[in-house]
Amino acid sequence: MAQRHRPHISIPPGAAPPANPSPSAHDPPLSPVNLWADRRYPDYTPVSATSSAPRISLDVPARAPSRPSSAYESETTRISFPEPQLYRSSSQRSSRSSRSSYRPTSSIAGFTHRSSRSDSLLSPDSLLTATQLASGESRPPSFENTPETTVRDLSSELSDLTIDSEEALRKFQSGELNDDDEEWYRLVPPEAREVLDRNEVQRQSILFEIIKSEKDYVADLELVKEVFIEPLINTLAVPQHRVKGFIQEVFFNIDAILAHHHRLLAALFARQRDQHPLVQSLSDIILDNSLLFRNEYESYIKHYPLAEARHRSEMRRSQRYQYFLQQCSLDPRVRKRDLITFLSRPVTRLPRLLLLLENAKKYTEADHPDTETIPLLIGILSDFIKSTQPGIAASEDKVKFWNLCESLVYQKGEIIDLDLYDESRSLRFQGPLSRRYKTNMDLHWADLHVALLDNYLLLLKPEARSSTVMKNHVVSRPIPLEYLRLGMFDSPPENRKEKAEEGSGLLDRVRSRYRQMYPFTIYHASSKMNRRYTLYAASEEMRKRWHDALVETIAIRQIRQESNMLFAPHVINEGFFKYAALGTAAYGAGSHYTGRINAATELSSGSHKFIAVACTSGVYVAVRGEPSFRKVLTLPNPTCMVALSAAGKFFVMHEGGLFSYSIDLIARAALGFAPSQSVDASKERISTDVLLFRAGRIGSRLMVLYAVKSFLQLWLYALEVVTPSDSANPQRWSTSSVSSFRSFGEPLSIPKDTHNLTVLSRRIVICSDKGISVADPANLSLSLKSTTLPDFSDTDDNPPMAGLKSRCAAAKPLGILRCPESDELLVIYDELGCYIDKHGVPTRSSGYLRWETKATSYAHRGDYILLISPEFIEIRTVHTGKLVQVIEGVDIRRIDGGLLSPDKDSTTLVAMKGKEEHGLVADKVVELVETAELRTPRVSEVPGAWDEFDVL
Repeated sequence: MAQRHRPHISIPPGAAPPANPSPSAHDPPLSPVNLWADRRYPDYTPVSATSSAPRISLDVPARAPSRPSSAYESETTRISFPEPQLYRSSSQRSSRSSRSSYRPTSSIAGFTHRSSRSDSLLSPDSLLTATQLASGESRPPSFENTPETTVRDLSSELSDLTIDSEEALRKFQSGELNDDDEEWYRLVPPEAREVLDRNEVQRQSILFEIIKSEKDYVADLELVKEVFIEPLINTLAVPQHRVKGFIQEVFFNIDAILAHHHRLLAALFARQRDQHPLVQSLSDIILDNSLLFRNEYESYIKHYPLAEARHRSEMRRSQRYQYFLQQCSLDPRVRKRDLITFLSRPVTRLPRLLLLLENAKKYTEADHPDTETIPLLIGILSDFIKSTQPGIAASEDKVKFWNLCESLVYQKGEIIDLDLYDESRSLRFQGPLSRRYKTNMDLHWADLHVALLDNYLLLLKPEARSSTVMKNHVVSRPIPLEYLRLGMFDSPPENRKEKAEEGSGLLDRVRSRYRQMYPFTIYHASSKMNRRYTLYAASEEMRKRWHDALVETIAIRQIRQESNMLFAPHVINEGFFKYAALGTAAYGAGSHYTGRINAATELSSGSHKFIAVACTSGVYVAVRGEPSFRKVLTLPNPTCMVALSAAGKFFVMHEGGLFSYSIDLIARAALGFAPSQSVDASKERISTDVLLFRAGRIGSRLMVLYAVKSFLQLWLYALEVVTPSDSANPQRWSTSSVSSFRSFGEPLSIPKDTHNLTVLSRRIVICSDKGISVADPANLSLSLKSTTLPDFSDTDDNPPMAGLKSRCAAAKPLGILRCPESDELLVIYDELGCYIDKHGVPTRSSGYLRWETKATSYAHRGDYILLISPEFIEIRTVHTGKLVQVIEGVDIRRIDGGLLSPDKDSTTLVAMKGKEEHGLVADKVVELVETAELRTPRVSEVPGAWDEFDVL
C-alpha cells in the first residue's frame, strides 16, 4: 500500500475510545420475524476501555462569550488540508488562550475556519496529559491558523503514525484480525482519535461498522454456498430427483444477491483503503449499489416465508436431512447458528443497514455532503422495505395455507383433487365454528375448524396428535364454491350448554353454564336438502365476518371462472323452438309451437354447414349462424338423430323405427332449393322396434349400431355404411335387405336394460343397469361371453375393492373412456367414476371419484370430461378428476349423443330451458366450444412491428 502524507497528531497516553463506538455493539440478536433487529455472533463482545486508563472527555469546556460559536460559518475564510478532507465540529475550535495573532484573509480548498484572537500551533509538546485534561486544568490547544504551517505539520505527523494502522487495515480486510480487534478505534492511532470530537468518533465508528457488517454478511452468504448448498448437491440428504427443486425453493436467488454484495464490498474496501483512518462518506457507494440489487432483494424477501416453510417441512419428514444439518453445524464458521438464521440474513440486512445510516445521520455535521445523500438513501431503503411487507404477508398466508394442506386427512377410498398446490390458490378465511347434531336422547355439539379457500369450503375436525403435529380430518365432502349457496344469516342466537371448568367449586359444577351461539346456513346447490349445514359462530361479529368473506370469495371465484372458461357456452338459437309450459295446453300456439328439443346434429354438404334439430313436431335445419330454421321432415316425435357427412347419410329414429335419408337432399331443402317432400324420396328403412341406435366411426369404418326389441330379449345389430367407392368392390360380408349397408355376422343378445352404446377403440361398450360389457362389432356372435368391467374378482382379499364394488353396484354406468397418454381407463357412472387397467382391474388402490351432481350423460373432449345433469354441466380432468368448470342452467340435456367417436374439432350440443312468455317456454340450443389460452406476443416477436418508424 503506497504511503500518503497524512496529518500527524500526538495524543497523550491513556486516551481511550468511547464506551460504545458502534451504535449497536450491545444490540440483542435479531429474530427472523423482527426485521429491525440485528444478527450478531453469540460470542461477540465489544472492547471497552480498561478501568486503569483514565477516561478522556472530548467535550469542550465553557468559553468566554467572545469565542466564536462555529468554525464553519459561511462568512469566514477557508483553510486547506490535504486529502482526506476532515470535517471538524465545534468541539475542535481553537482555544481562547493566545499563542498567535495570525488571521487568514483568503479562502483555501473549501474549508471555512473563523480565527480567534489567539490560536496556537498544535505540536506534541503542546498537548496536555490525560490527567491534566481530566482535572480540568486546561484543554488541548487547537491548530494555529497558518495554512502553510498547518498543512505541512499535520500531514507529516499523521503520515508517520499511520503506517502500523495501514497494516492493521490490511489484516482487517483480509480477515486476519480477531473479532475483538475489528473495531475502528483499534485500527486508528490514538493521536488521530484525540483531535476528533465525540460526534466524529461516533460517525467514524458507524461507517466502520457498515463496512464490517458488510464483510460479515458476504462471509455468511459464502458460507451458505460452501457449507449447505454444495454438500447438499453432492450428498443424498434430499432425494436426487427433488434436490434441484428443493435448493431453488429454499435458497432461491441467494447467488444473485451474493454477486451484488461482492461488488459492494469491493467498493467499500477501496474507499476505506484510500481514506483510512478518516473515511469521509460511504453513502454514494451504497446508493449506487442499492439501485442495482433492489429487484433481487424484493424477490427473495417475498419468497422467504415459503423457503422457511419448505425447510421446516423437510426437517419434519426426513431424518437424513436432519443428520445433514447436524453435520453442517460442525463447521466452526457456523458458530452454532441454524440454517434459518442464514436464510434470514438477506431479510434483515437492509433494515440493519438502514439503522446504521440513520445513526450516521445523527452524528453528521450540518455542512457535510452526507446531510443530503444519507436522507435520500434512507428514503429509498425505507420505501423499499415497506413495499416488501405486503409480499411477506402474502407469503406468510401462503405458508399457513400449505400447513393447512399438509394437515388434511381425507376419507378413505375417495380420490379428491382440490388443486391445492396451484400458484393462484389462497386461504381466504378460516376460524372455529360449531355444529349441532341430533341424537335420540340429546343434542350434541361438535367444534369444527372451517377453512374457506378460493375454490372450496372445507369442514374440518381438528386433532392434536402431538404438541407440534395438528391434523384436520375432512368430516364432510369439500364444497366447491361454484355449488356453494348461502342461506339465512340473521337467525336469533341459540344457547349452548357447556361443562363446568376444571377447578371450579361444587355448586358451579352442578349449575348449567350456557353460551350464546349465532347460527347461519349454507348448502350445496345440487343437493339442497342432503347437504345443508347450519354452523354456529361465537359472536355476531364473527358471523358477519363469515358472511362478508363468503360473499366476497364466491364473487371473486365467479369472476375468475367466467374470464377463464375452458368450454364457453355459445347460444346457437334461442326463441325459435318453443313448447307449452307445464299446465298449459299446446293448442293455440300456432306456428310458434315446435315442441321440446329431443336431438340435434351437425352436417355439411358442399361448402355449407348446417345444424339439424329434432323436436316433437319434426326435423328443422338451418345454415350455421342463421337464426331461422326450415322444416325438412315432418315426423312424429323423433328422439335421436345422427348425420354422417362422409357417407352422405342422415339417420333419424322415431316411433321405434330407424330410417336414413340423403344429406344432399336435406341440405337442398334447408336452403329452399327443393321442397321438403323431395327428401322422402331418399328414405331407407333400416329396422323397426328399435330401442336405441348409435352411428359413427369405429376404427376405419363407418358403422351403425342399433338394438332391437324382441320377445323377452334385446338384440344388437352392427351395419357398415356402404360408400359409393365401396359399392363397386365385391362384398365379403352377407348382404342385408338394405342395399346401402352390409351387416357384420349374427346379432348379439344384450341385457334388456341396456341404455347406452359407446365405443372404446375398436370395441363396442354396452352399458346396462347390471354393468358394462365389451363386444367386438366384427364378430358379434362370438361375443356372447363378453368381458364385464370393472373386474371385481379379488374382492374377498381386498376390502377397498369390495367397497368400490358396492358403490358401483348402486350406481348407473354411463360409459368408459381411455385416459390420454395412459394405459388406464376411466369407468363413468352417474354419481362416481373409477380407474381400471387394460384388464379391467381397479387401479389407484381401488379409489373412486365422486361427482358433485348426478349425471344423466357425458361427453369426452380431449383431456376433459363433461358430466351433464339437468341443472349443471360439470367439467373435470380425465387424469385426476379435478373440477375445473361448472356451467349452470335449467333442464339441461345433451342432444347430440347419437354420434360415436366425434371428430377432434367437433363440439358438444346441449339444450336448456330459456325464457317463458305467454305460456310458451323457449328452448335454447347451446354449443360448448373449447377455448384456447390467449397469449399476447411481445413487440419484438411481431415481424415488421417497427417498419413504419425511420430509425436512424
